[in-house]
Amino acid sequence: MNPKPVSPASRKPRLSLWLAFAFIVALIAWWEWGAQQDRSAPTQVPVAKSAALATDPPGAEMAILAGGCFWCTEADFDKVPGVLSTTSGYTGGKTANPSYAEVSSHTTGHAEAVRIVFDPKQISYPQLLAIYWRSIDPTVRDRQFCDIGTPYRTAIFATSAQQLQQAQASLAELQTTKPFAEPIQTQIQMAQDFYPAEPEHQNYHLVNPVRYEFYRKSCGRDARLAQLWGTPAAR
Repeated sequence: MNPKPVSPASRKPRLSLWLAFAFIVALIAWWEWGAQQDRSAPTQVPVAKSAALATDPPGAEMAILAGGCFWCTEADFDKVPGVLSTTSGYTGGKTANPSYAEVSSHTTGHAEAVRIVFDPKQISYPQLLAIYWRSIDPTVRDRQFCDIGTPYRTAIFATSAQQLQQAQASLAELQTTKPFAEPIQTQIQMAQDFYPAEPEHQNYHLVNPVRYEFYRKSCGRDARLAQLWGTPAAR
């Protein structure tokens, strides 16, 4: 008895499964290669932007901004002239000294945020806010890009009455100039206690560059920012 020939149509599901399996294996191999590259990369970071090494000089001011994943917010502001240091952390919640796991559980009320120390002689608070707006998607509530939940909300935490007034003025100006129709959902409020995140979250874009770039691209951050603002975020 001759075996029944296999039709081309029946081969397609098998081929699709093998291609999907090969893609997953290749993705795992790429991720492990990236981890190896990160481990072999130098772990030293620029002193001027290191949260652990920098001290606040006389006359420096502080801003606290929540823009979704603090890895990305920290990376964006590290490149801004006049920014002296950045620290990833948590604020706006109801418990003291939360851990990353606790904040990620969406039960503490904290937002991932970045404490920015800057020299007002080089860059003003309103100028920082102008950069901030274009580094986030202000049209959504309790999410940023692929990250969903209250820890990823966008918010400006004013550290003084003057900053609060300037933030409200910046928002009012943006309402009349924004290049999109959706309403702005970003919150503005007075700052609460700020708790630095664990060491492994500081300078993540420098210590783990391959994994950081993979996360940022796969999360769709820059693609969405270009869609909203017409220009890529500060990289």
